[in-house]
Amino acid sequence: MSATLDRPRTAAPAEAPRKLKRQKPRKTATDWIILVVAIVIGIAIAFPFLLILLNSFKSPADYNSGGPLQLPTSFYTDGIVNFWSRVNFPEKLWNSFFISGTVAVLSVVLSVLNAYALGIGRVKARTWIIVLFLLANMLPQEALLYPLYNMFKQVGLYDNVWSVIIIFTVIQSAFGTYLLSSVYGTFPKEILEAASLDGAGRWRILWRVVVPISRPTLSVLLIFFFIWTWNEFLIPLTFLVSNDNQTVPVAISVLQGDRLMDVTTTSASALLGLIPTLIFFLIFQRTLTRGITAGAVK
Repeated sequence: MSATLDRPRTAAPAEAPRKLKRQKPRKTATDWIILVVAIVIGIAIAFPFLLILLNSFKSPADYNSGGPLQLPTSFYTDGIVNFWSRVNFPEKLWNSFFISGTVAVLSVVLSVLNAYALGIGRVKARTWIIVLFLLANMLPQEALLYPLYNMFKQVGLYDNVWSVIIIFTVIQSAFGTYLLSSVYGTFPKEILEAASLDGAGRWRILWRVVVPISRPTLSVLLIFFFIWTWNEFLIPLTFLVSNDNQTVPVAISVLQGDRLMDVTTTSASALLGLIPTLIFFLIFQRTLTRGITAGAVK
């Protein structure tokens, strides 16, 4: 008993060493060069937008006296008001929004159906069909104008917004089918087999399994299709000749061709045409980033 009491006490375990602070790696000369190049590229990209913004609120007198780079002496809004009233901008804005939104939704749906059949379904000559979709997407729009003009003239859809919607839905879905076919071709078969064993049919597997898993990719396609269709000019200019059916880019170009606008009004029209797509991109920026990086880390 005494022997146990007389034993020397063991030393208390030493405290765990504090975690060393991670030292930030020093930037090398290459890192600084890349940073400077990135800043220069960013300024070069933002410069046209800043120039448009600067000249949109400048009077013609300020522009003639100081040029495009001088700050305005007063806040001039007549250019925006003139363009707004001349082209009936709310009507053109609605036409662009309706066409772009409808094309984006229809193109994504059609791309999903095509890619599901090609990427997951058992379709013969799958590779050659995908190659045809790729070739169709590479055709220049100028080669499509004459046959499409005759076709829509015969069916009575010329100078109708649905003619542009049909054309762009086919064009955008060709790219979407090519992209989604490669994505669905690597889809995990175990998930499809498990859903099939649970009694799900092909249609239910598509909308309950495939679409939810590929939602980030579909969101990216939806955003790109909307922006691409919004910025299209040649086909809307050819097929929408009436003033009531014109889109924002077509209205800007037609009014500039009439030589009814000065430089500041032209800048104001470019600013009004750019703001909707910029707002749309800022709203869905996080969705776009998540969709692009969704498959980067598994």
